[in-house]
Parts: sequence; C-alpha cells; structure tokens
Amino acid sequence: MSKIALVDDDRNILTSVSMTLEAEGFEVETYNDGQQAFDAFSKNLPDMAVLDIKMPRMDGMDLLQRLRQKSSMPVIFLTSKDDEIDEVLGLRMGADDYVKKPFSQRLLVERIRALLRRQDAIAGDVGPEVEETKVIERGELRMDPLRHAVAWKGKDVTLTVTEFLLLQALAQRPGFVKSRDQLMDVAYDDQVYVDDRTIDSHIKRLRKKLRMVDNEFSAIETLYGIGYRYNEE
Repeated sequence: MSKIALVDDDRNILTSVSMTLEAEGFEVETYNDGQQAFDAFSKNLPDMAVLDIKMPRMDGMDLLQRLRQKSSMPVIFLTSKDDEIDEVLGLRMGADDYVKKPFSQRLLVERIRALLRRQDAIAGDVGPEVEETKVIERGELRMDPLRHAVAWKGKDVTLTVTEFLLLQALAQRPGFVKSRDQLMDVAYDDQVYVDDRTIDSHIKRLRKKLRMVDNEFSAIETLYGIGYRYNEE
C-alpha cells in the first residue's frame, strides 16, 4: 500500500481527495501547510506528495526545494495559477507533474498511479514487458515509458506525465495524424472536459522543452484544423 501525502490549506480538498485515494487503496496523510509537512517528512517520507503551491508558513515551492535536497520522491503540484512561470520553475526544481484546480479526482489518481509505476521501474520492481511499456526509438528520440524517461539526441528531456503521454501517442505511429480529440483521450480522463487550446498549449510546451536541447527540433508537425503528427527524423 503506497503512502500519499496531501499538503493543502484547503480542508475541503484534503477531505475529499483523501477519501478518494483511500477508496483506491492508498494510505493517506494530510497536512495543512508546508512546514507541518516538512517536519513530518523529516521523520518518515511518504511514497509521493501532492502539494498545493500557495500555502501559509511554507509554500509548495519552498517545500519542494527542501525535499529535493534529500529525496527524489515523486511530487505533483496542485495549482489554481495559470502562470507558466510557476510551472517552469516548479519543474526545474524537481516537480514531476501539475494538476490545475479545479480538477478531476480520477485524473489525479491516474497521475499518481503513473508516477508510482515510474518509481517502481526506477527501483527495478517491474513486471513483464508489454507493448505499452516497451522502449520507443524514433530517429533521435528515445522514450522509456516504465521509467518515464525521454532523450533527444542523447540529451535528457524532463516532461510532465501529460506531455509524456502526448509525445508517446504521436511517436508510436510516425507519419500518422492524431486529432486533438484523440490526444485528449490519451491525456485526460473521459469525464474531464478540455478544449482544443489545452492540447495546443501542451504541444507548445512540449516543443519548447525539446528545443531547449535542440533548437532545430521539428519532429512534431501541426496540421492546421486537423491535428498533429510525429515525423521520424
């Protein structure tokens, strides 16, 4: 049974999310602020932490910074902010993914499961390889789904779970077009409504991260009004 820490100053979120996670078989610990969580983590680390960014005493960014000094434990940020600077900063500091408020609790559960699977793979605790978990190599791209690892031209690229799933969906069938609706199905629970611009925004950030290691990256092609496809280079 994996232990999940929820850190948020909103008691309604703590109550509802902890009930959902416990129903899914997780052990849950809740904390009202970052300082309280950090004190507890110093004695006993959970398997994963879900952190709000804006909290009293110690905010999520500060808590993450302290955690990364001694642990690679998976961390998901809960945030109501739309500021991309916060997301970029958080990822550089070592956050693994973001879920924006208001959010589907089923979506959060799936993100948690995905990151725990990655953590198990890193620890070597993996089961038999199946098609969905095989390493993908497409030209200069290498993706390891079990370890949630991506490399372009041999250089590591850090992606959120959503970005990884979108790139994986495109790279699995080079040259084939994926519509925005198909990509929504890949990245989101079917009960979560997102519009086209959400997928476009993820693709924009995905390209930006790949161009940080190769400013000539152009493998993801936009077909206006249709969708996206991966062109193997």
